[in-house]
Amino acid sequence: MTGILVLAGTPIGDISDAPPRLAAELTGADVIAAEDTRRLRRLTQALGVQPTGRVVSYFEGNEAARTPELVEALAGGARVLLVTDAGMPSVSDPGYRLVAAAVEKDIKVTAVPGPSAVLTALALSGLPVDRFCFEGFLPRKAGERLSRLREVAEERRTLVYFEAPHRLDDTLAAMAEVLGTERRAAVCRELTKTYEEIKRGPLGELAAWAAEGVRGEITVVVEGAPDKGAEELDADELVRRVQVREEAGERRKEAIAAVAAEAGIPKRDVFDAVVAAKNAARSAP
Repeated sequence: MTGILVLAGTPIGDISDAPPRLAAELTGADVIAAEDTRRLRRLTQALGVQPTGRVVSYFEGNEAARTPELVEALAGGARVLLVTDAGMPSVSDPGYRLVAAAVEKDIKVTAVPGPSAVLTALALSGLPVDRFCFEGFLPRKAGERLSRLREVAEERRTLVYFEAPHRLDDTLAAMAEVLGTERRAAVCRELTKTYEEIKRGPLGELAAWAAEGVRGEITVVVEGAPDKGAEELDADELVRRVQVREEAGERRKEAIAAVAAEAGIPKRDVFDAVVAAKNAARSAP
């Protein structure tokens, strides 16, 4: 009989947010794979439990190499508990490789649901929550970061990002540049911790605020693109949308078709606007 892989959510700040089942899983697991064994030790001490299973590290640096070892333990009948430093494993944390490998071997995977920075920030942001997408961390390099943002410039769903505090000012400035200075957003800092702070406002204002320096763990929630009707989209806006898609890597033909579909107008209208803008640029002094 094969074992079972348990993904366990851990507190993102306040230790009392630990799900009740977490203590039982920590004491009953045959193997505990932890992103940071020292933080695991602090967690078990805070919960007043003593693991009886084998504890191994499982972090970005050894995830690929350790996954086969854990799959072997699972195949042998072990109950393997995966915990990361905070929140749910595999959500911008180690875990995806192990889950995929276990699924491939028909090994059961379950979860102890727990705190999530993504959902907590989304709920507190004051922005629409009916449809959203999680984008993880943006690239560190400025050019790649801008390119990734251009890919979602017309995304109507609310966007959720993680970011390091020392990169927050550059990220918000890039968001303001690509998405617009008036696009609403919320910076959620130190969620559930003593110095929790939710800073809401237009991207331009938030970028200026972050330039002074921000500390702590950061989740950024950004309003989706406005739903503009066809009558609201003038030629300049149609051209801008095509350019955003081209800069994100789409061919012009596909970009024109996509913009026409979004606006609910014939592709020819978008094509004519692009050609007109191109001719105007050529004739400009």
